Amino acid sequence: MSTSTPMIQYENTVPGIFVRRLNRFAAEVRIDGKTEQIHVKNTGRLRELLVPEARVMLQKASDSKRKTAYDLISVYKPGLAWVNIDSLAPNELMKQLLISQNYDVVKPEYTYGASRFDFYMESQGEKYLTEVKGCTLAADLEHGVGLFPDAPTKRGVKHLKELAAASKEGYHCQIAFVIQMNEIHTVEPNDDTQPEFGQALADAAKAGVRVVCYGCHVEADSIRITVSG
Repeated sequence: MSTSTPMIQYENTVPGIFVRRLNRFAAEVRIDGKTEQIHVKNTGRLRELLVPEARVMLQKASDSKRKTAYDLISVYKPGLAWVNIDSLAPNELMKQLLISQNYDVVKPEYTYGASRFDFYMESQGEKYLTEVKGCTLAADLEHGVGLFPDAPTKRGVKHLKELAAASKEGYHCQIAFVIQMNEIHTVEPNDDTQPEFGQALADAAKAGVRVVCYGCHVEADSIRITVSG
């Protein structure tokens, strides 16, 4: 299979300084000394990233009718440099990667059982399912380890159980962690936050589900996959 480098390059970016988070979807950021309310493109906790006075990068929205004029796409954290927090980025990168791998079919948002998975693929009559998770929580910089999830996710546990069931029925299944940070190349379950996810991940692996991690190089206005599988 041929491969190319999946990458997202953001346009119309503007630097800012983080002030505070208002709720899951909104925050305040200083842009050129003026405090603006902006949209946060990630509903995770991000407590270790979204701290007062952190440098951030924003993307100016193309829709002038929006209530907020900017989206928060990345945060600078000492030791990690830039961390991408765009929750849509992992799926876009994975879509680019799967298309480059010459599957006969790559279909996003595929319903199987009681779950909707990120991608369904076919190749030479074989069926594949891929669920994508973005990782933004670093645990061990020395050894390049990240953790998932950063907040309890019932949906994530459900997906793992469905992937295990599909694997037993002949699908080639994988859960793909796209690491939205520099210098982190592997992901472990965050058992302190949600031991149920770690157990479901172990059960899925025993059922034949592949667990793969994709390391990335992140800049303030870009992210690209550098390490696969």
